[in-house]
Amino acid sequence: MALKYHPDKNADDPVASEKFQEATFSYNILSDPDKRRQYDSSGFEAIEADGQELELDLSSLNTVNTVFAALFSKLGVPIKTTVSATVLEEALNGSVEISQLQLGKSVCRKVEKQTAHFYSVDITDKEAKMGLVCRVHSTAKSKFKLLYFEPEDNGGLSLALQEDSAKTGKVTSAGMFFLGFPVYRFEQNNSAAAAKDPDSAFFKRLDGFQPCEVNELKAGTHYFAVYGDNFFKSASYTIEVVCAEPFSAEKERLRSVEAKIIAKRSELSKFESEYREVLAKFTEMTSRYAQEMQTIDELLKERNAIHASYTNNPTLQRSSSSSKGKSPSKGSKGEDDQTVKKEKKSKSQPSEESRSDEEATKNKKEKKPKDRIRRKKWFNIHLKVDKRRPC
Repeated sequence: MALKYHPDKNADDPVASEKFQEATFSYNILSDPDKRRQYDSSGFEAIEADGQELELDLSSLNTVNTVFAALFSKLGVPIKTTVSATVLEEALNGSVEISQLQLGKSVCRKVEKQTAHFYSVDITDKEAKMGLVCRVHSTAKSKFKLLYFEPEDNGGLSLALQEDSAKTGKVTSAGMFFLGFPVYRFEQNNSAAAAKDPDSAFFKRLDGFQPCEVNELKAGTHYFAVYGDNFFKSASYTIEVVCAEPFSAEKERLRSVEAKIIAKRSELSKFESEYREVLAKFTEMTSRYAQEMQTIDELLKERNAIHASYTNNPTLQRSSSSSKGKSPSKGSKGEDDQTVKKEKKSKSQPSEESRSDEEATKNKKEKKPKDRIRRKKWFNIHLKVDKRRPC
């Protein structure tokens, strides 16, 4: 159904777009054992009452469901995935292996699907005050999650922040910015919904800007992790944690841009109401324009037909009646038949001149073979040669 009703194959078909969304929504429910159990017991009401986005734990899916999830993702459906429950449980129990990461130094590694690499970073009071940035990118365009964990009293780690990788140019990347002011994460809108209603998708485009829960860090040790989110293969990545002190200009520019985006989001809500009003008026005027044009064409056509009817010439009357789009009367039909008969009769009885011309042409055709025969005889001259006389 996803292949059949995909928006790329049915660009201008709202019914197909709706079917595509239904197939995606249904797959997200049926592929998750818990949500499927809720649906079997109480239907869609239990799913909607849950109040959470439909997300998949790929580690809990069998091979067939993983293939289908990969297919949906390849088709452009944003499949929301969660961190494996096994990884979170190991982190909470403190049984994960943690690597030390130095500020300003990047590390390139590969992480297997549905597993995580954990890193610890130590920062001073000054570095915490200036701000910290953790960025991960993949030149192989692998899918991954950047995770931030907070330490628990029992020595374990609990998940506090999560950033999914997104395509930015020729790489996939994710970042966390702890700069002392609100830095927003940007969640892309659903492509299927955008294809169904591009206007609404545009006005809701900045609704995906949501503030991060943590804006600054304190001095001490902090924990990050890179989680492999590919369906079948490992994820290649490069991780780097830097202090924001050398990037003071970029920090101010980011603060300014973030503020402008938030202001633009509020402006868009006001602009949407104005746009809808003008669009409705424009649609009304366009419809009236088409109706007026059709009315004028019909009036001019009727006027021309009336003008053409002022004549006693039956041929002109017939042409005028045909321009009106009416069927011809019996009388005119009879006259047409008589005219056709006369034309046939004139064709069947050629004039004397035409007969004489035909006879002359026929005689010429008959004479041509004789001329050819004579010419042939003229060429066939019999030459008598006396063989006894020497040449």
